[in-house]
Amino acid sequence: MQRKDYLELARRGRGLPIGADLILHQPGAAPVDRYQGEQLGAVMVRAAERFHSPLAFSLMDLTLEKKMLLDLLGVDAPEVHDGMLVKPISPERRDAVMARLEQSLPKPMIAQMAALEHVVKQGALEPVGMHIGPFSLVSKLLSDPITPIYMAGTGATAEDDDQVEILESALDLTTRFLARYSALQIEAGAKAIFVAEPAANKVFFSPNQLAAGAPIFERYVMEPNRTVRNRMSDGGAELIFHCCGELIDSMVTQFGSLRPVILSLGSSRHLWEDAALLPKDVVLYGNLPSKQFYSDELTPPEKVREMARALKSKMASVDHPFILGSECDILYVPDTGDRILTKADIIAAS
Repeated sequence: MQRKDYLELARRGRGLPIGADLILHQPGAAPVDRYQGEQLGAVMVRAAERFHSPLAFSLMDLTLEKKMLLDLLGVDAPEVHDGMLVKPISPERRDAVMARLEQSLPKPMIAQMAALEHVVKQGALEPVGMHIGPFSLVSKLLSDPITPIYMAGTGATAEDDDQVEILESALDLTTRFLARYSALQIEAGAKAIFVAEPAANKVFFSPNQLAAGAPIFERYVMEPNRTVRNRMSDGGAELIFHCCGELIDSMVTQFGSLRPVILSLGSSRHLWEDAALLPKDVVLYGNLPSKQFYSDELTPPEKVREMARALKSKMASVDHPFILGSECDILYVPDTGDRILTKADIIAAS
């Protein structure tokens, strides 16, 4: 699918849940080995069929990339303590990690590639790859990412501050790692990559510093994501970009500059207002509060229908391409899976 096809998908007006995790845990379904790519691919296909979607979305698990990267660094790496970076990663060590990646792909990567290949073999669906964003991966590697970002916003450099140096050395590695992961997924058949960058928000980046002209959001979020996005473009794949964090308007505008075919935002945003911040050929996606779907008291089925109708009406009034969906992928919650699945079905039918 090309951009025009995503715009056509928006014009059709049908909801599009992202719910592979729900299908993975569907009552009565056979257990799935997450290291068996064909089984993962079958989940992607079942989810697309259940929700009448031409897009087969990969399972989202934003813990995998951190584990893979730490394994590549080595369990005894001097830079790491208790799963967190405590020292800068030297250029030589970064090169060594990337070389090790080429020599032996981690099991989750192999499974993901096999899952995409399985979808390709089915022939009828568009395979969508998945990975965390470069900055959000860094945020999982540092015990306190906010302080070095703030220090950088005051003008501190890697030469001035050890924590800034750790941040920037890690970001260089996560960017290279994820750019390569995108390329591998594209080689396996992905026609689009869903990049989840939830940490790129105003909790980590001071709105006051940004208003004063600090280039920290550009340096730590936009530049790395442009690198990854360019790798996708080189491989002929589209970008689907997601951020469910608390944002300021300038962040939404900058996300639009990545030229995603779909921009997915969290339920804190008013999408009908965000439409004015974005090019007309970037489809807005979202943003029903799916994190509340486990509770029929918070979101009974009829309320989901009402919210869907209201959001579609507001988006129609601003005449911006829009696909109804959730604030993020819809996750299974034990003992409430049927309840959540019912609400995902409502989105698909809306």
